[in-house]
Amino acid sequence: MTQDRLSRRRLMALGAALAAPLASPALLLPRAARAQGEDPAHYPGRALRLIVPVAPGGSQDLVARLLAKGMGEVLGQTVQVENLPGAGSNIGYEAAARARPDGYTLLAGSDSLSINAALFPRLTYDPLRAFAPILPGVAVPQILVVRREAPQRSLAEFVAAARGGSLAVGTPGNGSLSHLVSELMQQSAEIRWTHVPYRGGALAINDLLAGHLEGVWINIGAVTDHVRSGRLRGLAVSSPARAAALPEVPTLEEGGFQGLSATGWHGLVAPAGIDPGLAARLTAAGRAALRKPDVAERLAGLGVEPLEEPPEALGRRILADAGRWVEVVRRAGIRPD
Repeated sequence: MTQDRLSRRRLMALGAALAAPLASPALLLPRAARAQGEDPAHYPGRALRLIVPVAPGGSQDLVARLLAKGMGEVLGQTVQVENLPGAGSNIGYEAAARARPDGYTLLAGSDSLSINAALFPRLTYDPLRAFAPILPGVAVPQILVVRREAPQRSLAEFVAAARGGSLAVGTPGNGSLSHLVSELMQQSAEIRWTHVPYRGGALAINDLLAGHLEGVWINIGAVTDHVRSGRLRGLAVSSPARAAALPEVPTLEEGGFQGLSATGWHGLVAPAGIDPGLAARLTAAGRAALRKPDVAERLAGLGVEPLEEPPEALGRRILADAGRWVEVVRRAGIRPD
């Protein structure tokens, strides 16, 4: 089957998913189903499992661990973190999708749920229907950074350099949100640079610091300390407003890219079918964890900001982002590694 036919099929499938909430409000929301053998009044009676679909050390993993610790204190039970990385997060996602919806398995979800719905034509789980949103968590802007020695001191100068020659721009991986934001920017400005995908952000930053790249698009939590120390210079953030962690870095829109913004998220979802009462308990515990002073301080250090939104907003975000990214994937011809 050709790439164009696959893309059309994905667009049709995502269009149906986006329309479905009008007829079925339960999509991506805790369903009004029978309790899975658990009395909400006595929940939780044992330790919880939090699946993290990425390797330890990155911002998604760190946010998950902060939530696990804080929620464990609120719930009075241990929340055990289990890293299941690989296959573009699909190994962890699939394991969570197959888990019982009894309130004892949570998933540290991210924007890759929406991206995977657009990027992978065949999955053993449905990223848009397999999970119930629990906690939007934190907003994760992407940022374009260069070395402090780089001649480009603004986004306009970086775009001009791209028009005048070949630039090598790294991202944490093919099909990552950073990659898609990079593609959006190129499509909008009608410029091209050489995309250099890495298996993780740390490798991309190391090569940038070593002078092997002209720039890197990456999530803000991976480079906040580098920008604050002056080792790297931030040229633009992808969020609609400037990031509180790096207020000196302008947005893409301020740099001339009108209407262009894209913000990732690190939050929590549960297997679809979870009892609404249990879901509400978990949402409340997650919100309480985010408000803990030590958690708030660590999140601020990472450069991410808590999202004051209900779970339903996360469900809508997942669907809307999937519809957006399928077109970017199609236009750029992106294929998973």
